[in-house]
Amino acid sequence: MNVSNNFKKGIRDGLPICFGYFAVSFAFGIFAVTEGLSAAEATLISIFNLTSAGQLSAVPIIASGGSFIELALSQLVINARYSLMSVSLSQKLDETVRLRDRLVIAFANTDEIFAVSSAQPGCVGRKYMLGLALTPFLGWTLGTLLGSIAGNVLPTVLVNALGIAIYAMFIAIVVPVAKVERGVLIASAAAVLLSVLLYYVPVLSEIPSGFSIIIIAVLVSGVMAVAAPVKEDGEQ
Repeated sequence: MNVSNNFKKGIRDGLPICFGYFAVSFAFGIFAVTEGLSAAEATLISIFNLTSAGQLSAVPIIASGGSFIELALSQLVINARYSLMSVSLSQKLDETVRLRDRLVIAFANTDEIFAVSSAQPGCVGRKYMLGLALTPFLGWTLGTLLGSIAGNVLPTVLVNALGIAIYAMFIAIVVPVAKVERGVLIASAAAVLLSVLLYYVPVLSEIPSGFSIIIIAVLVSGVMAVAAPVKEDGEQ
């Protein structure tokens, strides 16, 4: 059986992800300090919660003094996809990968790392996966640290301009797909509409931001799963 288990190859395959993560996490670092977090706090978030969408949603909850339940539930809903990715990836791992290795791999498993490892022929081993995860993790952490430091020293006008880069990233991800997939366009528009309602309508605006995220994510995804389910390859 073909097994990819070369640490250096994992490092090489992870470098493009590392550079992409650095740019995004730099913007996140700036965003975090503009919300009132320190550079150390922003960096620790990136070290222990390797997820851009989860971190972006967590910072306003933390900054506003939201509850731990609100924070935990929002992360559970936003990051639930990683559990499915990890289950799928576990079938790709070589049988010599131990439990403690699987725990590390599961922690570092992101959309991009999952995609690269899944594309490898045959199985993937411990050394390859650790190499593949290492450089993106370092890029994400270092980018956050430098971004949060820059947010404390750069002029306010420049910081405010760079602070919207994290939102631009998500727009850049959604728009191309929405042009092709009508369901994605409808889901995105519905999420925006619900977000506006929950923010501006007097009674609804009293709902904490973390629970608003949960409501929007569950409601929109649930409705779209029934109304416009993703078809399997070859399904009409």
